[in-house]
Amino acid sequence: MLDQLADFAQLETSELLICLTAVFLAGLVRGFSGFALSALVMASIVIILPPVDLIPICYILEGVASILMFRGGLRDADMTIVWGLTIGSIIGVPIGLHFTVTFPVETTKLIALLVVLALAVAQLMKFRPTFLATRSGLYGSGVVSGIVTGLASVGGMVVALYVLASEAPARTIRASLVMYLLLTMFTSIVYLLMYGVMNQIALIRGAILTPPLIIGVLLGCWIFRPSLEKFYRQFCLSLLILLACIGLLRLSLG
Repeated sequence: MLDQLADFAQLETSELLICLTAVFLAGLVRGFSGFALSALVMASIVIILPPVDLIPICYILEGVASILMFRGGLRDADMTIVWGLTIGSIIGVPIGLHFTVTFPVETTKLIALLVVLALAVAQLMKFRPTFLATRSGLYGSGVVSGIVTGLASVGGMVVALYVLASEAPARTIRASLVMYLLLTMFTSIVYLLMYGVMNQIALIRGAILTPPLIIGVLLGCWIFRPSLEKFYRQFCLSLLILLACIGLLRLSLG
């Protein structure tokens, strides 16, 4: 059975096992934190599949995760923040794409990851600029997220940093991240279709990887309970620092 699935996915059986395990763990983190699915999949499976093949797979997996978490997201999210970040992101993406085609790709990725790392460390040390609490800070963070998405596809990490800087309860932060990622999927599909990266093999691989994702997301949602919410901010900021460091390591290794 596993060999047949591997043939369908155009992977070796051992490679498929790695992908299934990685997606389950990424789903577990997504279910608990509300984000980081794509970043974790990219970090773990890029040794098997190139980023251009992973992008549409991540889109499919993010879509499934968003549907699974939609009910809780809609109930608990601060939609004023979600819409402000989404609108800003839509404005920022074309700017980021312009920089991507203007400057060396490795340079833009390095800048984006260093910014994320610096901001995450600053928040972990309790440094939270008052500017972020203003309406300009809200839309500005959305624009920066869009720019970084165009530069290095890590815009979700910037949004996570913004939301984590607020004084909102962990449940509201998590739900707002879920709804933001759901809304930005409608703009992401436009770029995927424009560049022709959403193809048949991506759909097949996404379908094969969906069952372990569902199990991971549901388990992560179950783990997110009131007794653990006090650890939410520290967990998410530590996760962002880890992801940024992994990205920087990948860049240094070429």
